[in-house]
Amino acid sequence: MISEDGEQLGVMSLDQAIERAREVGQDLIEVSPNSKPPVARILNYGKLKYEEKKKQQANKKKQHVVKIKEIRVRPRIDTHDLETKVGLGRKFIQDGCKLKVTLMYRGRELSRTDLGLEVLDKVVEMLADVAEVEKQGELEGRRQTIVLSAK
Repeated sequence: MISEDGEQLGVMSLDQAIERAREVGQDLIEVSPNSKPPVARILNYGKLKYEEKKKQQANKKKQHVVKIKEIRVRPRIDTHDLETKVGLGRKFIQDGCKLKVTLMYRGRELSRTDLGLEVLDKVVEMLADVAEVEKQGELEGRRQTIVLSAK
């Protein structure tokens, strides 16, 4: 048995422990049920739950969630359109997000995957000053993706 102040009161019966907790106006909580004899403590259970909840909220605030933004391009995209999309991707990276560049093939474009790779290389080259390739993806069906993260 441990008192509300943290001092050990020794071994006592359950009835005595409950009576002692009622005298103080707090709760009797079993801390270690598997030990011989089991250890119980007198404390305010509501306050304990409140403090645990506050700790969980504080830990939640500290964690950082990484967002992934995506831009989609095609193998025959015009240079100006590519520059516009890369500008948007640059903004995403500077905001702290990861950038997923998805290259989509349609119809016979799938037979000329080398053109698509050139487009992806251009994107990586244009963003080389702010980002680096985190994951080079292979061709999955009709899509090819790369993931860029901030340097």
